[in-house]
Amino acid sequence: MSQDQDQGGGRGRGGGRVRVATMNVWGVFGDWEQRRAVLRAGLRRADPDLLTLQETIVTESYDQVRDLLGEEYHIAHQVGRAANGSGASIASRWPLAQVRRLDLDVSPRTADFACTTLLARTPTPAGPVLLVNHFPSWKLDMEAEREAQAVIAARAAQEAAPEGGHVVLAGDLDADPAAASIRFLTGRQSLGGTSVCFRDAWDSANPGEPGHTYTPDNPLMSDGDWPFRRIDYILVRCGEHGGPTLEVRACRRLFAEPVDGVWASDHFGLLADLAAP
Repeated sequence: MSQDQDQGGGRGRGGGRVRVATMNVWGVFGDWEQRRAVLRAGLRRADPDLLTLQETIVTESYDQVRDLLGEEYHIAHQVGRAANGSGASIASRWPLAQVRRLDLDVSPRTADFACTTLLARTPTPAGPVLLVNHFPSWKLDMEAEREAQAVIAARAAQEAAPEGGHVVLAGDLDADPAAASIRFLTGRQSLGGTSVCFRDAWDSANPGEPGHTYTPDNPLMSDGDWPFRRIDYILVRCGEHGGPTLEVRACRRLFAEPVDGVWASDHFGLLADLAAP
C-alpha cells in the first residue's frame, strides 16, 4: 500500500498514539452527492482521532461535518462564517474544552473571507493536546496577512499551552514551505519580534518528497497555473531539545486518487500518526 492510500485500523492503535487528519472539503461544490460518498467512506477507513476541516458548510439546517463523520465525534465550529455557511471546524473522539476562535482580520483586505484560527483542548492517549485549525487568507498576494495571522495563531497557542504541552497545528495554510508564514511556523525565521518551532509531519516522515496537496493532477483544481502546490499541513510543536513533543510515526496524503472516477475535493488531505515519545 502506498503512502498516499487511506489506511484504517485506528481503533487498534495502542496507548500513547493518536491519528490526526486535515482536509479542505470544498464545501458542497461540484457533484456533492458523489463527493459526499467518497469523503464519508474514506474518512471512515482513515479512522482519524482528531480532525481539522476547512470549507465546511454549517447552517441552521445542515451540518456538513456531522453528515460526514457521524455521531461519534465531538465537534466545534467557527462562528462568523461566510454567507453560505462555509468556515472551519474541529473534531475529536474525545471532548473538546476551552474552544476559542481567533480574529484574523488583520487588514482591510481580509474582510471578504472568513479566515480564522480555532483552538481547543482535548484529551488523547498521548496526553492532552491543544488542537489548532489555522485557516488564513488564501489569495496569492496576501502573504503579508498570512504572516501576521501565523503570529497571532502561534502566540495564542503558546498562551494556551505555555509549558511544553502538546500542540498540533493543522490546516489549509495557503502557502508553500518557502513562504515566510510557513518558515516562521517551522522555526526557520522570526516574525513580529517572536519565533516558534513546529515540526512539519510530512517533511519528517517523507524527507525530500513533494507532498503536493493542491495540484492540477486533481481536475477539480480551478487554476492549473496556481504556483503553490503543498499548502496543507500537520505541524507538531517542538520541545525543549528540538524534536516534536509527539513523535511523527507516519504521514500520508488522503484522497490523492479518484474513487470510481470521483475526486473527493479540490485539495488532497493529510493523515499523520503521532505517538508520545
